[in-house]
Amino acid sequence: MKLIPKDDDINYVVEEKADVWKIIQELCQHGPHDNPFYIMSLDDLVFKFNLWMSKMPRVKPHYAVKCNDTSIVLATLAALGCGFDCASKMEIAKVLDLGVHPDRIIFANPTKPSSHIRHAAKENVQTMTFDSEIELSKIKLYYPDAKLVLRIRCDAERSQCPLGKKFGCDPFTEAPSIIEAAQRMGLDVIGISFHVGSGCSDYPIYYKAIKIARDLFDFALTLGYEFKLLDIGGGFPGDNNKIYQIDEVAQYVNSAIDEFFPKDCGVEIISEPGRFFVASAYTLVTNIHSKKAVISEVTGKTHMMYYINDGVYGSFNCQLYDHQKCVPLLLKDQVKKAKKLTYPSIIWGPTCDALDQITNEIELPNMNIGDYVVFENMGAYTMCCASAFNGFPVPTSHVYVGQSTLEMLEPLLPADSPYLSLIAESIKQRGKQQQA
Repeated sequence: MKLIPKDDDINYVVEEKADVWKIIQELCQHGPHDNPFYIMSLDDLVFKFNLWMSKMPRVKPHYAVKCNDTSIVLATLAALGCGFDCASKMEIAKVLDLGVHPDRIIFANPTKPSSHIRHAAKENVQTMTFDSEIELSKIKLYYPDAKLVLRIRCDAERSQCPLGKKFGCDPFTEAPSIIEAAQRMGLDVIGISFHVGSGCSDYPIYYKAIKIARDLFDFALTLGYEFKLLDIGGGFPGDNNKIYQIDEVAQYVNSAIDEFFPKDCGVEIISEPGRFFVASAYTLVTNIHSKKAVISEVTGKTHMMYYINDGVYGSFNCQLYDHQKCVPLLLKDQVKKAKKLTYPSIIWGPTCDALDQITNEIELPNMNIGDYVVFENMGAYTMCCASAFNGFPVPTSHVYVGQSTLEMLEPLLPADSPYLSLIAESIKQRGKQQQA
């Protein structure tokens, strides 16, 4: 595998598709690495986008910026033609700075600060969600020309992060009266949105929610509204071991939209995927900096405690806030060196807080200081929430991409975006270096 370093020393072009584990092995051989780092596969991100478009071609993705707002993710998705789900004026600004047209943004926060509504009006970001009459009154005051999408509640029975208790109105008892209120205020409601819950594993809920939305489309028609937008939200699985669960999701979504919103109905269908696009694109590499053996007072057996250089105040905040289960993996050469005997073990983060615990007691081989512990599927709701608590740095990212992926992206990069233009120029320079 030939690596071609880019100017900032953290991005690399590889001749073939990026093999994350080969890259990790090579980087660790040139260690030690005192600080944690991510390997980001741009190939994986592009693959996920193309997979989405092939599985649900009628559903236009609007990436949930809150999930991972790094420039490389946003810039790549912008180049691919993705839309964006923004929740604040800062997220809106970040996406617009990439040259994305305001029409490709939905301001998908049902309860918005007034200053953020004014910012959306200033930037001509028209489409936004709401879920109450009070929010309508605020929008009437600060952005009466907005294109409004009513968010209803339809909760999955199983999801990592249920959202219905915070957002969404009851589609049966509240939604009709809210739509009537919008009509009285002279506001332009254009559609319905829902979010079944982040990390959903109850896929039939999408069919149910789309059917309920259809009924509200029909109700609005009796008031003179002709809704033109359906937003099916997020919740889609993104881990690499769940990748083709999207087939099952797509079955319910495609079936429902074909039944209730046929192609000739004039309704645009969008979504708000976050983790589906980025979860598997990032792999976290950590290093064991301390360890100790503890004799159990109950069993008399040896228990091992390992301390690594990232924790719940950094990348592993996802375990607290996103209810994610992070599975530690070892490098192949470390597994070979380790004896077959395993010990009950706990992995801790680096801070002085006892809350900073990454795993409960699990069986692991005897590892040494300086060994690496790897965690896959770390791209969603990790670095965006990380802090440098106790003075420990957040991980850096090493971005890898295959040459063929870059060649596919190059003609998609708009000239009016400084960041994307810089990528395009880097691609050309790398190509010249290879030819030389």
